[in-house]
Amino acid sequence: MRTFPIEYVRAQFPALSGQGGSKGGRIYLDNPAGTQLPQCVIDAIMYALSKAASNYGGFFENSRNADEIKQGAHAAMADMLGTTVPEEIIFGPNMTTVTLHLSRSIGRLFSAGDEIIVTKMDHEGDVSPWLLMAEDHGLVVKWLPFNRETWRIEPEDLEALITDRTRFLALNYASNLTGSINDVTRLVDIAHSSGVITFVDAVQLAPHVLIDVMKVRADFLVCSSYKFFGPHMGILWGRRALLDDLTAYKVRCASNQLPSKFETGTPQTELLAGITATVDYFADLGGQVGQQRTLDRRVRISDAFESARNYETTLVDRLISGLQSIRGITIHGITNPNRFGERVPTVAITHQSIETSVIAKALAQKDICVWNGHNYAFEVVRHLGISEESGVVRLGLAHYNSMEEVDRTLSALDTVLCLN
Repeated sequence: MRTFPIEYVRAQFPALSGQGGSKGGRIYLDNPAGTQLPQCVIDAIMYALSKAASNYGGFFENSRNADEIKQGAHAAMADMLGTTVPEEIIFGPNMTTVTLHLSRSIGRLFSAGDEIIVTKMDHEGDVSPWLLMAEDHGLVVKWLPFNRETWRIEPEDLEALITDRTRFLALNYASNLTGSINDVTRLVDIAHSSGVITFVDAVQLAPHVLIDVMKVRADFLVCSSYKFFGPHMGILWGRRALLDDLTAYKVRCASNQLPSKFETGTPQTELLAGITATVDYFADLGGQVGQQRTLDRRVRISDAFESARNYETTLVDRLISGLQSIRGITIHGITNPNRFGERVPTVAITHQSIETSVIAKALAQKDICVWNGHNYAFEVVRHLGISEESGVVRLGLAHYNSMEEVDRTLSALDTVLCLN
């Protein structure tokens, strides 16, 4: 694998071109909430807006262009997620909306008194839909905690909750607050051994680790393209047999075939064009860093993720070691470098005496973009005993961030905390 071409990568993103009032330009560490877009994605969206703004199924050129864009987006996401069946890919406005929509269909599979399991590690987008489903159908909700020493969901804790009435498990691949990565395949296998349907939120993993739905072996998996350098859309993968059997909530004259039966209304063609361009961005990066020349898009995407993952690990190593040297900061998550393979580069911190909002605002004034609060990881902050109102300061790295940006952020934090 070649050296990661950080300057080449940064040149692809217009937002990184040095704008902002501070020396060196703006630093985007708000990536867990949404990443910046490469120029190729912006161009693809603009093309679709001018050449494919018509509806689908017509005989004229713009409609045919729209059809091609829709088919191309399903094929692109199939390549990215590791399925050979593009019809298993469902698009929607965002992960939360897609999950709420599908939960209505999944709920019809269960009876009053059946049990479902949700975790205390998840984003609310993978909690509230299932709580509402349970309320609608008289289901029993069980809460699966994460281990506060390992920062992950441990298999024995899941096994302890499963009974002969357990029907459904929703869990996340990686935490949007602590950054911890769960051993999802093992957890899914435990659930499946008891006939439990599994739904995996992979939103926070998708920007950093290449997903293979065949290896994960879950029944459903969701992610969001705007978290991995694409437009604002949510993507769901589901096993075809399950998707075929589920009742879709749709208008009567809509198709009963996949994926259309779950993609209500007219799709957002321009955003679908952006998704294909996003996947091709990864493929292009793979061509830059990979050792072999290949036309296989999945292979090139894999090379891109491997190289970016290694590079991000050097960044998060520098960030965490720097944070540990600043007095008063607590890092909520894995800090052992030997375990960095078990986390994404999202780092949550609190200070012993300074409010998170004060820190976030001071960093913003230095053109460093971060988030504070619970970040919709409502149960996570509760489980950690952190104020729901204050939450944490979340610093989220991506493969377009530089070591210089990490150092500037650490210096700014040191200054902000000393002044307060």
